[in-house]
Amino acid sequence: MHAVVLAHEVDWQGFRAAVRKLAVAGVAPEHVVWSVREADDLFAQDPPPEAVGGFVLPRNLVSLAETVIQARDPSRFALLYRLIWRAHRGERHVLERITDPDVDRARRLAQSIRRDTHKMRAFVRFRVVRDGGLTRHVAWFEPQHFIVESNAGFFIRRFAGMKWSILTPYRSAHWDGQELCFTEGARPSDVPDDDQLAEYWRVYFASIFNPARLKVGAMQSEMPRKYWKNLPEAAAIPELVAGAAARTQAMIEQPRLSDPLPSGRRRVVAPRANSAWGQAVQDAKGCRRCEIHRHATQIVFGEGPLDAAIMLIGEQPGDHEDIAGKPFVGPAGQLLDQALAEAGLDRAALYVTNAVKHFKYVSRGRRRLHARPDAGEIQACRWWLDIERAEIAPRMTVLLGASAGEAVLGRKVEVLRERGVAMNLADGLAVLTVHPSFLLRLPDEAARRREYAAFVADLRLVARLAGPISAGKEN
Repeated sequence: MHAVVLAHEVDWQGFRAAVRKLAVAGVAPEHVVWSVREADDLFAQDPPPEAVGGFVLPRNLVSLAETVIQARDPSRFALLYRLIWRAHRGERHVLERITDPDVDRARRLAQSIRRDTHKMRAFVRFRVVRDGGLTRHVAWFEPQHFIVESNAGFFIRRFAGMKWSILTPYRSAHWDGQELCFTEGARPSDVPDDDQLAEYWRVYFASIFNPARLKVGAMQSEMPRKYWKNLPEAAAIPELVAGAAARTQAMIEQPRLSDPLPSGRRRVVAPRANSAWGQAVQDAKGCRRCEIHRHATQIVFGEGPLDAAIMLIGEQPGDHEDIAGKPFVGPAGQLLDQALAEAGLDRAALYVTNAVKHFKYVSRGRRRLHARPDAGEIQACRWWLDIERAEIAPRMTVLLGASAGEAVLGRKVEVLRERGVAMNLADGLAVLTVHPSFLLRLPDEAARRREYAAFVADLRLVARLAGPISAGKEN
């Protein structure tokens, strides 16, 4: 017998080196004992020395092995070596035998690992830990498989500027802003109880909860109960579910855009006779200028008075906007309304639209995740945006984010460097600032407060430059 002792549970390099030695030396799978820790086996022998000879495997088998080695299954090493042995001995298309017990088992393990990876990326929630003048973010997660190492890169890219630790029972990952390291597993008690981000997560979840689309079974499938104890927002679920019927009825009874607003004015959104804007609204319903239309629910045109002094331009509709057919009605829109009010601007007096009129997304199960439009898609949609700008002719244009800046200015912009400065356009002034969704993505409370204050300051500048706007441009 040949004993192979790997350095740790996902020792891919050690596994690959051992497999090459064993396979090239002709050691059959039934003569190999795999383990991670030292095994007390009196009959075990050392693996054979490095053998001379070729060793090439199908790429799909290598990819499958890299995934399955993360499975919390002691037999995975033997399973993978059996498949590799068969491919090496002539069954080059072994993975195409979908009814084969080993192939079926390996594929099921890979599928389970992919699901576990999705849950980790969706349900990790950081808590703020302050030690003296230092701030760190710590999260506790209980994965089903050994997936911490393979997912660390995702969290580095997602939270590159944040110092964080993700603790799990098996392995803990730590990022200090420059280097990644791993330590032994931890316990839930290692995460402090004073969760300063809990309220943020509860408010955010409540803001994106759509009672009209509630399906409890589907929700629990995507957010299994076993994760709820570590999700701050889970505390809001029972109340939101209980009130879903009443909230849905309230949404149905909301006034239409043509109904009087609280201020007594009406939003002028109906097409004017012989208006280029009015014709564009109708023509845009059949827009095929780029490929985004193929999957979006509907086009989302601008909304607001056609004599508005200020036009706000965002990037594109989101999931909520795609369903409702109106711009800025989801979480980003609610945050925008709050900031506008603090800046002294009445959204009802503004024209609000997007650089791109269809929702571009990628599917993740039942979820539709935002995907940023590319330069070609922004350029294709300028046809509609130019019609809106010509019809509204605003004194002031607010560019919310990089895509809006690129659409109007015709170049790439650096939002954080160029924001909050009045720029001259051929038909008025423009101010570039962040998109409100940027604020929602910030995980740090201090950063959110700081950036939100800067966002409101940019909008106050817009209000000062535009002058009185409550009754339109004629004032």
